[in-house]
Amino acid sequence: MAGHRGSIKGVVLRSRMAYVRDNMGEAAAQSVVARLPAEDQRQLSRILPGSWYPFEIQERLDDAIAAHMGIGEKIFRLLGEQSARDNLATTHRAFVDAHDPHGLLQHAATIHEAYYDTGHREYERLGDKSAVLRTFGCLSTSRAECLSNMGWHQAAIEVCGGLRARVSDPLCRARGDAHCEYLCEWD
Repeated sequence: MAGHRGSIKGVVLRSRMAYVRDNMGEAAAQSVVARLPAEDQRQLSRILPGSWYPFEIQERLDDAIAAHMGIGEKIFRLLGEQSARDNLATTHRAFVDAHDPHGLLQHAATIHEAYYDTGHREYERLGDKSAVLRTFGCLSTSRAECLSNMGWHQAAIEVCGGLRARVSDPLCRARGDAHCEYLCEWD
């Protein structure tokens, strides 16, 4: 498919819709979906967590959520945090059982593959309470997605016992860099 930018798992879409429902109610969720093209609405009417969906649907959903919520880019970090809490309590529970942020982050490649069908992620330990994650070749790239990834990793570090987690992105493909880089630090 021309212009195809990779695919993401349905669990990501489901988590985003759950965030809207949990924070704004069912009417808000329906309003968000109503902003989307008819084909997106059809696909989002029955989200299968393990199925692959075109990244473009997530982009349009993110735009609709941001427009509805009216809090700017902050919403994307919040969506990522929600996804981490949802998935680390279920699908990825084994990664948090040791309550060790590095124990989770060293599985960054496996976690990336669970959500994206392109690219790969690498982990590098920088110190006792810091690491860097680098993502190469992922076609599913947008500024909203990078912010969501930062929120996901911040919440994940905290779920694993890291205090006051901070995640920044000194490099970002959506800003023109060759790859994405997430600097993870915690107390």
